[in-house]
Amino acid sequence: MKVKNKTILVTGAGSGIGRALCQRLISKNARVIGLDMNADALEETKKICGVGKDKFMSVICSVTDEKRISELPKEINDSFGPVDGIINNAGIIQKFVMIKDLSIEDVRKVMDVNFYGTVYMIKAFLPSLLQRPEAHIVNISSMGGFLPVPGQSIYGASKAAVKLMTEGLYSELQDTGVRVTVIFPGAVETNISVNSGLDVPTTSADAAKFKALKPEAAATKIIDAMEKNAFRATVGPDASFLDKLYRLSPVYATNFIRKKMSSLLKQ
Repeated sequence: MKVKNKTILVTGAGSGIGRALCQRLISKNARVIGLDMNADALEETKKICGVGKDKFMSVICSVTDEKRISELPKEINDSFGPVDGIINNAGIIQKFVMIKDLSIEDVRKVMDVNFYGTVYMIKAFLPSLLQRPEAHIVNISSMGGFLPVPGQSIYGASKAAVKLMTEGLYSELQDTGVRVTVIFPGAVETNISVNSGLDVPTTSADAAKFKALKPEAAATKIIDAMEKNAFRATVGPDASFLDKLYRLSPVYATNFIRKKMSSLLKQ
């Protein structure tokens, strides 16, 4: 789906890839709804985009707030018009510890944001998207969603759930006007660690010494995949390399990442 003159909702729009997605969409003459729980960060995104309220609508909300999310389609439609696409970008990582050292509360938090937040958005907006002439859902998974990363096993599980759910949704919607794309980013220069309440490296790929992608470059690749109606897309050289390596030899790839991550693991 071409984004020109379309209305696209982006979650996690207050920073990183989400902010860059908003900028990229605006540059391609789309109208944007930015959703984030950080009001100040969202206001900064709006300023950076440099457009008025007719082109950018701010929604201060957590993707984990199921009730609030369920009310958004009508609220947005009444004040900004119908939504043509959603990009489920909001996400957090976990503490860099093994499962045995991760609390159940931390497990639930990661799953609530990464998986259930995505599900809430889809459940809320899919009925109205199905009424549009054409529409698109983009879900951001992670290379951790297809490759096991020790110290990020629950994060990976949440993103693997996003992956498989998205692929299932793609299949379910084949006979409709709604297209679906799953994205697998590698290392991207964002502040996801800070947003996750952690003091750890930004991404697991940092430890593997891959060059991190700029958020703007990642956003361009994501929007390109959306406009091509791609089934899936890897974003970044590390994600592309490890996707191929894992397909070729899952055990070798798993051990490769284990060695690269050893210095970050708290035994």
